Amino acid sequence: MDAEDRFRYSHSELREAQVEALNEKFQERRDRIKLLGHRAREAGITEIRDRADMVPLLFPHTAYKSYPESFLTEQRWDRLGMWLGTVSPYPISPIETSDIADIDEWIARLQAKGHFLSCSSGTTGKSAMLLASDKDMDWSRKDTVNVFAWGSGVAPGQDRRRIGVAPIAAVPKNIIIGDAQAAAFGDPDKPAFRLPIPPITVGSLTTMVVLRRRIADGTARPEELAEFERTSAERQEALDKAMIVAAEQLIEYRTDKLFVSGMWNALYQVAKIVRERGFSAKDFHPDNCIYVGGGLKRAQLPPDYREFVHETFNIPDNRNFQNYSMQELNSGMPKCRAGDRYHVPPWIVPFILDEKGETLLPHEAGEIEGRAAFFDLSLDGRWGGVITGDKISLDFDPCACGCAGPSIRNNIVRYSDVKDDDKIGCAGTVDAYVRGLS
Repeated sequence: MDAEDRFRYSHSELREAQVEALNEKFQERRDRIKLLGHRAREAGITEIRDRADMVPLLFPHTAYKSYPESFLTEQRWDRLGMWLGTVSPYPISPIETSDIADIDEWIARLQAKGHFLSCSSGTTGKSAMLLASDKDMDWSRKDTVNVFAWGSGVAPGQDRRRIGVAPIAAVPKNIIIGDAQAAAFGDPDKPAFRLPIPPITVGSLTTMVVLRRRIADGTARPEELAEFERTSAERQEALDKAMIVAAEQLIEYRTDKLFVSGMWNALYQVAKIVRERGFSAKDFHPDNCIYVGGGLKRAQLPPDYREFVHETFNIPDNRNFQNYSMQELNSGMPKCRAGDRYHVPPWIVPFILDEKGETLLPHEAGEIEGRAAFFDLSLDGRWGGVITGDKISLDFDPCACGCAGPSIRNNIVRYSDVKDDDKIGCAGTVDAYVRGLS
């Protein structure tokens, strides 16, 4: 993990060791994770002898959203805990649930028992609930620093003013990553800036998602509609004001060496304000760096939004960090500067599947396109195999940057963005099994 040359190992060098590691993980976890045991019995798999054997055991990313939504809406925390038990390798410690007020309190009580539950935003549906262990938190602390340092060329020298310009989802992994980056790259004598708005909690997201669904199906009451409109207007007003404050902070500290972070939509909005105030690249430090998390999240931005942000804050080409990962994984795949490709570390085993996510496409050399799936061997608190919603091009040949390991072309798209309906073949059977147990 700490090796500077960790991306130099070719697929042919890694193949046998990875298959051995996959089998080791499978033998260790198949009797401990109920859903995994079910999938293994269903597929008749008792041993992993090659990468194709693992495909039926990869969970669709929707598996972590397979709980009945009524568990949330009716606050059935005991039932939700039983559902978690189907995807956890460790017994879910009993907790008192009768006096829990909301999902945020439930998550806090799980964390007190050593179960770190991070949830996706769920902006287009239910939140994915992803368990992690103390080991996973320790891994994330190191991986986030190493990935950024490799991809940006920025040494962790504690010499930058950190300015964050995006709302933060208050889940354990995000907090751990933020603290680790601050400790490694932030100047301890220069307080970090975060948007002056409350952190986004899983509870607030869940409430909004449920209400949106009720509005869509026509079951929301008039008073709920009024509350939705009022809350939405208040949040938008607070966010608009926060964008102005962030722009003012960037202008005030423009001569400092900056570590700017956020998501593209927020970064673009703040950059526009900075430009409107008469400032641009010529006014900022020449060695600034930027950390961008997540994609566009359906935001509508002009084609040159990246260039606009980089040119506003004077981000050099060699400080343009980009990373490919997802909540379901515990490790990042940083993009190199010379080859413009995302590099897969040796402990992540990549798979290219057909569109339905059922068959491994033959691939031992060169580049191939299809549905991305991964097994993250670093994961401890849940099963490491996931079938994603992404369409990628995976290359087993050496990259122009000199690294011989597997890499991914910078042309990643979501199947849901190119098709009206994205369905993974095994999702239905997984959903049926989990519902039967929970």
